[in-house]
Amino acid sequence: MNQASSQSSRSPSQESQLKRARSSLRQAFTNYSQTVRLSKNPALQSSLKAELDRLSDNLNKLDHAIVRIAVFGLVSRGKSALLNALLGDKVFETGAINGVTQQPQIVRWSPKGGMVPEESAIVPQGGKVQIELIDTPGLDEIDGQTRAEMARQVAEQADLILFVVSGDITRTEYKALCDLRQAQKPLILVFNKIDLYPEQSRQAIYENLQRLGGRTGSRQQLEQLLTQDEIVMVAAEPTPMQMRVEYPDGRITYEWETPPPQIDELKYKILTILNREGRSLLALNALTQARTAETHIAERIIELRNVEAEALIWKFTRYKALAIALNPIAFVDLIGGAISDLAMIRSLANLYGLPMTRYEAGKLLKTILVSSGSLLLSEIGSGILLGMGKSAAAIASGVDSSAGFPALAGVSIVQAGIAGYGSYSVGRAAQVYLEQGCTWGAQGASTVIQDILNQVEPDTIIYRLRQELM
Repeated sequence: MNQASSQSSRSPSQESQLKRARSSLRQAFTNYSQTVRLSKNPALQSSLKAELDRLSDNLNKLDHAIVRIAVFGLVSRGKSALLNALLGDKVFETGAINGVTQQPQIVRWSPKGGMVPEESAIVPQGGKVQIELIDTPGLDEIDGQTRAEMARQVAEQADLILFVVSGDITRTEYKALCDLRQAQKPLILVFNKIDLYPEQSRQAIYENLQRLGGRTGSRQQLEQLLTQDEIVMVAAEPTPMQMRVEYPDGRITYEWETPPPQIDELKYKILTILNREGRSLLALNALTQARTAETHIAERIIELRNVEAEALIWKFTRYKALAIALNPIAFVDLIGGAISDLAMIRSLANLYGLPMTRYEAGKLLKTILVSSGSLLLSEIGSGILLGMGKSAAAIASGVDSSAGFPALAGVSIVQAGIAGYGSYSVGRAAQVYLEQGCTWGAQGASTVIQDILNQVEPDTIIYRLRQELM
């Protein structure tokens, strides 16, 4: 299969993934916005504003199909010059003085000319996807805490990361490279200034990274960080060269001339990646951020409603224990107990403002019981044995009340205690699962992420990120 047909076959799948991501984010934003609005709790509304804004921003990014490419690197590696070369204009300020870029800056990019894949369906001129380039300060020119926070925020927004180096890669750069890789985004290593380092090759750069990984004792496997195919050689702002000029009259002069940038290989690499998996990258990034935002929202809601939730769990615990103690028929106890636990889970979800159907509550209860095997076995096993014993004691009490009632009461008390403990444990476990918000639902972020990752092709960058994103 040639490249064009392969990319064409993926396009419908990517469009479907993008639509599902939009639907998931729109559902999450609508649900949580309504929860916050109806809560009439100023503390809750204030604390969740940032997370709701994050959901809204990502939804807007999906609606407008905006792919963001962030450029990182140490000072004087030519980050701004690289972006200017891609843009074909001096948009970002450059200079001999270190630290020209003080804050992240964003500009729209419309690739034109050069080695652009003709079959690309993602080239912005077609109006399908918009590309934004983000320039960042040098990672070694601001204080450590500020640098780390800035890098984290920008990397979180990015769908693709370019890391610019030149000359020998330092340990600081290798560590920064590994740190950025923790953002779980595809990464291209851009070796700039090849006009000054003509002896460098992808193989030499890759071997240098291997040595740095060994010396720093990093456990990060280099093949998970990047492959040789993701190392690109460029000259964003070549050094001026002195050219000999001969005139017809015999005069000879020497003039300085700046060669054109050599960035076609990088442009082709970026657009090939975006064409092959750009919509999937966009969907996964938005869903990953949504999953984080939803978790934070749920955690905050649960924290503020903790007292009410505790009272609710104890209410159902007492109800279940009493109902089972008074019921004399075996097996009906198990059915009634399961119904009680389902009602408790849905009541907790309603308390937290997290929408949940009866079907989803049933799935959650099953997940809780299966993940807590000892709880499941002890409650079902004891329920069956004690239920049968209780039924026998009830029959015996009808024949001989002096012997049957004490036996019935003793069995009922034991079974009620076990059932109550099981109900309380289920309630506590449900709180933990509910902290994941709606991410586990049919349209939840986690579910959609899992579905997208199950569809990715082995030759894509996303494929190497599958394990981390799952």
